[in-house]
Amino acid sequence: MQHKTVSRDQWLDARIALLAKEKALTRMGDQLSEERRALPWVEVEKDYVFDGRAGQVSLAELFGSRSQLFVKHFMMGPGQAHHCVGCSFEVDHIEGLLVHLQNHDVSYAAVARAPIGEIEALRRRMGWRFPWVSSFGSDFNYDFNVSFTPEQLAAKSAYVNYRQTDPGLEDLSGDSVFFKDDKGRIFHTYSTFGRGAERFLAAYGILDVMPKGRNEDGPYRTLGDWVRPHDMYAKGGMVEANGRYHASGCGCSVHQREAGA
Repeated sequence: MQHKTVSRDQWLDARIALLAKEKALTRMGDQLSEERRALPWVEVEKDYVFDGRAGQVSLAELFGSRSQLFVKHFMMGPGQAHHCVGCSFEVDHIEGLLVHLQNHDVSYAAVARAPIGEIEALRRRMGWRFPWVSSFGSDFNYDFNVSFTPEQLAAKSAYVNYRQTDPGLEDLSGDSVFFKDDKGRIFHTYSTFGRGAERFLAAYGILDVMPKGRNEDGPYRTLGDWVRPHDMYAKGGMVEANGRYHASGCGCSVHQREAGA
């Protein structure tokens, strides 16, 4: 990798010039965070009920004793054999953070439309400990624009990431935030999709200061170029453009088509 080499004094001059831009970006980020928290809220009036590993659990119960709830919309529908590498990458970050969030009035849960048995099989395989529930049979995913009906898929038109477009898949990824007040009322305060989730990927903060950066120079120019489920590194396999991982030799038609491309 070719790169300009200079004296220490020249490096300091360049670094100090860059620091001014970093400080400006930090201040801009602080202002944007204030505006994000100042968004108006929407009261959640439906009584959403999910399937958990110990039985049914309501949206209110996902808060536990806390007033704030972060929900990861995990891209996993019923019978989906190839799970999303981006969702897996994101929730991997939460394992070490969970105790800190919980002790700062924040509860965390992942929600997927797959049945709880399929969720539990993947959770055990990956060693994840965070709460993960199933919205199978619930309107939750559809109401928060991360799952789509056969009619929407056929029409190639649905409300996705704050615009009307072709969803492409029956289930997509996202993140939503909720607040519960002293009266037990629940409010939806924030949601983000697509690259909006990058702020929850702490690994990118490290990669962005490394000499090679994110180094996403494969066919997708995204994390799909390199991220794998954490138990599948160095084991081959491939990732579709939609982010779904296929183990080496899975034999499915998609894998065969991509391998021959």
